[in-house]
Amino acid sequence: MKVDAFDFTLPPERIADRPAVPREAAKLLVIREELSDHTVADLPDLLAEGDLLVFNDTKVIPARLRGKRRSAKIEVTLHKNVSADSWHAFAKPAKKLKVSDIIEFGDGFTALVTNKFEGGEVALSFSASGPDLMEKLMAHGEIPLPPYISSLRAVDEQDKSDYQTIFAKDEGAVAAPTAGLHFTEALLEKFRARGIDMVTTTLHVGAGTFLPVKVDDTDDHKMHAERGFLNAETARKINEVRARGGRIVSVGTTSLRLLESAADESGVLHPFEGETDIFITPGYRFKAIDLLITNFHLPKSTLFMLVSAFSGLETMKAAYAHAIAEKYRFYSYGDCSLLYPKP
Repeated sequence: MKVDAFDFTLPPERIADRPAVPREAAKLLVIREELSDHTVADLPDLLAEGDLLVFNDTKVIPARLRGKRRSAKIEVTLHKNVSADSWHAFAKPAKKLKVSDIIEFGDGFTALVTNKFEGGEVALSFSASGPDLMEKLMAHGEIPLPPYISSLRAVDEQDKSDYQTIFAKDEGAVAAPTAGLHFTEALLEKFRARGIDMVTTTLHVGAGTFLPVKVDDTDDHKMHAERGFLNAETARKINEVRARGGRIVSVGTTSLRLLESAADESGVLHPFEGETDIFITPGYRFKAIDLLITNFHLPKSTLFMLVSAFSGLETMKAAYAHAIAEKYRFYSYGDCSLLYPKP
């Protein structure tokens, strides 16, 4: 499909730079044959007993580093962990770097450029590894807010908690699974009281999720791979819920991409550990989920293509037009939607 088919105009004032307080006070648009306006706090009543929520428990690391290569200022955003001391990263300005350059971040913390790729991507080997590297990132890095937020304001201490879900435990993401940001312990208790269960999976979201689609046709776009894990017990539980007629509700497109990667053609989930670069566009046949909870996405983005595949392109364009008119807040810190599949 032509990428321009997924374009729409978003007024800049609709971009959220802080989350709603409390988190479940965010607006929620239910998208099906007819649209209806709610808040996230209404979700327990919008779902049914026996449904199962699937969350992503990845934890965002301080993946943005500012350093120097001799006198040149360099900013890198880690996006893919390769080994205990090695990452792929997006560098700015990448043209100032060459293989064998050393970037200094301070306090004896450095990285060697071991390779360069297209699109400003580099391979880095750090002077620290494993837990020591994580300590250095905590000391020198910052939360990698998406560019549409960091261009509005500076990252601050509040983002360290705002940009993590309450499920965050498995370190490795450089972007938050933002649909999960709306959930609080009080809201989870309401789900439990309604007989709605919850499980977690892990997909380490990469910075590639923010990269613009630079081709004219979706067939020519290549997704960045992200590493995910689905254990046998969670796969079994999800399969059992579906077998008895319960619905699988994916909280976020990251959980959806992992579940679809782990499902066979009949929709049965199997344990999964590895990378997925699944790219979902209209025409894709969904196998593993029944409903999707997700935020509002960028024009011509792979995520808007995904939700258009799930609910239908014209349905999603109408829903986004409604959301803009009703002053919904967009993107990572913005409001939320509950999507039904297209008939």
